[in-house]
Amino acid sequence: MRTRRERLSANILASIREHRRRGKAAGGASGEDAGEGLLIASYNVHKCVGVDGKFDPYRTKEVIREITADVLALQEADTRFGERRGLLDLDWLERETGLLPVPLGGRSKAHGWHGNVILFREGLIRDVHQVKLPGLEPRGALMTELDLKDGSSLRVIAAHLGLLHRSRHQQTRMIIDLLRSRDDQPTVLMGDLNEWRLGDRSSLNTLTSIFGLPPAVPSFPSRLPVLALDRIMANRPEILGPVAAHDTPLARVASDHLPIKARVRLPNVEGGADERPENISHTIERDSSTS
Repeated sequence: MRTRRERLSANILASIREHRRRGKAAGGASGEDAGEGLLIASYNVHKCVGVDGKFDPYRTKEVIREITADVLALQEADTRFGERRGLLDLDWLERETGLLPVPLGGRSKAHGWHGNVILFREGLIRDVHQVKLPGLEPRGALMTELDLKDGSSLRVIAAHLGLLHRSRHQQTRMIIDLLRSRDDQPTVLMGDLNEWRLGDRSSLNTLTSIFGLPPAVPSFPSRLPVLALDRIMANRPEILGPVAAHDTPLARVASDHLPIKARVRLPNVEGGADERPENISHTIERDSSTS
């Protein structure tokens, strides 16, 4: 039986071979953005600092435009400390991509909650829930429920977990406890989960009770991705298509993470929601841990 270190080495080698194979394909960009259903994506923008060390929000926005997502979860979209000022031009994003941020209360200069932002193209916001996750680092999760134009509903959780192993276990348990306290509906969890461990000690094991084992798509580091730190998973496996990295020349330099994306296909429902932005409504709920 191979040791954990040997399994990790084998996975890294397999990831390198897959990266080279994709590089020989046309443009290296995945074809998962073509097809039916809602295109969802997750992207750690690394505070708009690329692998070349340059702070370039415009480059970050161009990658977002490349992805063409219908729902997009961003991590590290705000400064980390102080007033947590947002780093992107949200008006530009709306003009160029049609994406609107899920509105939050009480944070006028920040784009999101502890750096997490959910952007969406159309639909109505039924609920927003901001959760401060436990741990030594300032981490959070943002949950929203969207009523889509076809009448279907989707719960989206965007999260950025900590670098410390113990913190990640605490954070995944809090997410599971939050979901168990709510009604059951189609739910996707996506974000930078910072989990590279394999086997029994992985904090991803906590999530399997609701989401199963999430697919592993290497996304870090962006120039030669070997670790699947970013994840997309669903509580109903049948609604989630294959997860793929958005691997383009610009994405490889704009952040140290590649975006990942997948299609969500929900059952059609009669009587769709009005998709006009002026009809967006939202409520803010704060977990008791946010105080």
